Amino acid sequence: MNTGDKLFARLLNRQLGPSQPLNSPVVPSVGLQLYLDDDGHVEHLSGPLRHLLVQQRPGSHTAPLLEYLLPHSSLALEGRPADWQGQLLDLDFFSLAGPPLHLRGWVQAQGDGWLLQLLDIGDLLGERRQARSREQCQWLATQVRDQLRLGSLARLPHELSEQLQRLGQHLHIPSLAVALLDEQGQGWQIHQYYAAPNAPQVWRDQQRLGTALDSLNGALPQRLLASEQPRLSALLGPNEGFAVPYRDAQGVAAWLLCAGYNAAQQAPDLNDHDWLLLAAAVAAPLLERLREHRHHQQLERLEILQALLGTGWWEVSSASAEVQLAPTLAEHLGLQAERISIENWFSHVHPADRDELRSHLQALQDDGTPLELCVRLQTSEQSLPLWYRLQGRSLGIGAERRLVGFMLDISDIKNQQQQAAAAHARLDNLIASAPAVIYVQRYVEGALQPTFFSASLQPLLGWNLADCADGRLVEHVHPEDRPRYFERTRQLLREGSVSARYRVLDRQGQAHWLLDEAKLLRDDLGLPVEAVGLWLDVTEATLAAEQVKASEERYRILVEDSPAMICRYRPDLTLTFGNRPLATYLECAPEQLPGVNLGNWMSDEQREAFVQRLAQLTPELPVSTAEINLRLPGREHAWWVWSDRGVFDEHGRLLEVQAVGRDNTEVRRSQQQLTQSAKMATLGEMATGLAHEINQPLNVMRMAIVNVLKRLSNGDVQIDYLTDKLNRIDAQVQRAARVVDHMRVFGRRSEIEQHPFNPPDAIEGTLALLSEGLRGKGVELRIKEAGFEVQVRGYVDQLEQVLINLVVNARDALLGKRETHRDFQPWIAVHAECDEHVVRLWVEDNGGGIDPRLLERIFEPFFTTKPVGVGTGLGLSVSYGIIENMGGRLSVRNGDEGARFCIELPIAPDDQITR
Repeated sequence: MNTGDKLFARLLNRQLGPSQPLNSPVVPSVGLQLYLDDDGHVEHLSGPLRHLLVQQRPGSHTAPLLEYLLPHSSLALEGRPADWQGQLLDLDFFSLAGPPLHLRGWVQAQGDGWLLQLLDIGDLLGERRQARSREQCQWLATQVRDQLRLGSLARLPHELSEQLQRLGQHLHIPSLAVALLDEQGQGWQIHQYYAAPNAPQVWRDQQRLGTALDSLNGALPQRLLASEQPRLSALLGPNEGFAVPYRDAQGVAAWLLCAGYNAAQQAPDLNDHDWLLLAAAVAAPLLERLREHRHHQQLERLEILQALLGTGWWEVSSASAEVQLAPTLAEHLGLQAERISIENWFSHVHPADRDELRSHLQALQDDGTPLELCVRLQTSEQSLPLWYRLQGRSLGIGAERRLVGFMLDISDIKNQQQQAAAAHARLDNLIASAPAVIYVQRYVEGALQPTFFSASLQPLLGWNLADCADGRLVEHVHPEDRPRYFERTRQLLREGSVSARYRVLDRQGQAHWLLDEAKLLRDDLGLPVEAVGLWLDVTEATLAAEQVKASEERYRILVEDSPAMICRYRPDLTLTFGNRPLATYLECAPEQLPGVNLGNWMSDEQREAFVQRLAQLTPELPVSTAEINLRLPGREHAWWVWSDRGVFDEHGRLLEVQAVGRDNTEVRRSQQQLTQSAKMATLGEMATGLAHEINQPLNVMRMAIVNVLKRLSNGDVQIDYLTDKLNRIDAQVQRAARVVDHMRVFGRRSEIEQHPFNPPDAIEGTLALLSEGLRGKGVELRIKEAGFEVQVRGYVDQLEQVLINLVVNARDALLGKRETHRDFQPWIAVHAECDEHVVRLWVEDNGGGIDPRLLERIFEPFFTTKPVGVGTGLGLSVSYGIIENMGGRLSVRNGDEGARFCIELPIAPDDQITR
């Protein structure tokens, strides 16, 4: 073997036999030559590759060969250079460029030392690695493609997920996704994706990507950097990545997206062809299966549609003279086979349509004339023939001509047409024989022009359609009623329907009262088309009604214009008539009064007394007068002076009562208010004097207690016990003195000028006067500390007066409710709040609230919901005026459990506080 053969054999990693000595010459211009001593130290380097080695021990002439090598290469160099003869050495050296330098060589004797001749095999190793990577890539693509193609359609999403995971794990890709066009083909969306356990969430299923991928070149894989291409941030977010297209006959049909992946660094052995191969392995079978799925769905929908519509295709071949029908159509017709002869097909056609169908088929066969025909088919299951619409076209020429078409079941349409024709005939007969005149007016240029009158117009008025055309209809309307007729037309066009009554003159000039009822028909755009209506002659009924109306009008004027309340009712107090003043008092319309029981507004005692009074009426003494008390809506209590007159039958039984009444409420309340005001004035004088009288003995008691405490402090009796007792008495005496003193101050007249004060102080004064009394009556007080201090201008005693009125009203309502509900737990809540401009004081209770109809009148003077003799109706009215005078507002509304009164006072500016 010559030197060249030996060198080639070494490069091919072939071992030389022991009988073949290695005496190859040194090739100083190729590779790397290392001159070694017997111990393996490098004495000299030569060759072009020596400049790539990392210099070991600068300034030293010799260094061990092992220091030039990567650690794993030292395993092949055990011993001394003499032991390495006859071996092919693959060594990896440290390189200045970074990646190791892969060299292959041999050792031979050289004078007193040894020569290590090495050649660069990095390219050879790279090609071998790339070939191995391509083989693995092709194997992986084949496995993915086969799994996606062989799996069932139901498992396709699961199988695709597994294969994406397989690709991601094999290639170490953190996030991997398949993007397909949406159903409209307008943009891309994520069909499915895989993400490693620790990978960031880049996509979601069915995420729309828009048209960002369309801007990429669809021929080669694209390396994507979101930072460099902001418009692609929807694809990868902040990550870099890799996009691989898949093309078919229609262009780019899919993309394989890799996020958080640098292909050049992490898969350097894969080229563009390998990535396209992997993308095709995923996308091609996926698209194939999806298109197959869509095709199956379309076939299923087509079959369902054909079955629902009773339709299907048919085809006639010239060569076989047979008709082939769609399976659903054959089943609908009750045929045993899908392919039958033409004569058999004609036998199912109704005899009346058979010849016409045969003629049209012949014309289609000979001349290619399109077939469009409606025929009846007879089936064994249907007693009536089925109507079908046949359409067909001719395909091909000569002997290869085929007749193809479809059949559509139109039996429902034909039956509806026949029913409509029968109904139309019946309607024509009905119109002709009806006593009313039926008409049609066409909408033309903003006006309604008559286009049809039924035959009953002639015997009724003596006119015909020609006499009413061209705007002459209005000439036959009575001149006094023409404005009414024009208003009827405007209302019909405006509202779509109308009912009017006016007079029309017949041919002899006699006036006929007609009841006109019409309806306007519109098109799909809402524009008027025509009006359909009828005239009914109501002359006799109208004249009779006018006579009755004239006689009743005089009686109605007498009753309705009367300021008194006039009504009729049965003995059980059920109203049969009531005039407008009565309806106004009862807050309803006059026509709503019949059937209403008058006793609904009376208490049980009042109702019983009222019925007893009616029972005392007799034919000899039919009249009775009394003052009755009612609870009217919005009034609570009303007093009427009521006069009744009984109407009796021949046997003396009371049939009906005619009554006249007048409102006496204001007079009665004025009397009550005068009495109550006198009582309140007396009570005010007594309360002020009582406060003065009680405060003096309280002061004497307090001084006596102080003297006792002083004496006890010098004695040796049970000082602790007596001291504790006397301290408690002293505290209670001081408290009583404060309350009495506050009552005395409160009883004074308010100062003329307004002064700044803190509104929560008024709450404290109110509670000082009322808290013990409320607790004694079992009413819980819920007080919330204000927690703030602001100044408003006004009168603190007057604000206390308002709060006292509100609390006392709430107390009375709660105690009244507890009388009927023994387990009722009453409470009153008082609290304050403020913002930058307003202070709000709230007084609320759980008494159930105020009748909504009374809320608007609650602040009226003398208005009260309390029983007679209890309330004056002045408290809330005066309170409203007090708050309004201080620049505030008093309001009320119903809360969740009861009434909520709110006092709003404006916060005084800083420049007014010191005044």
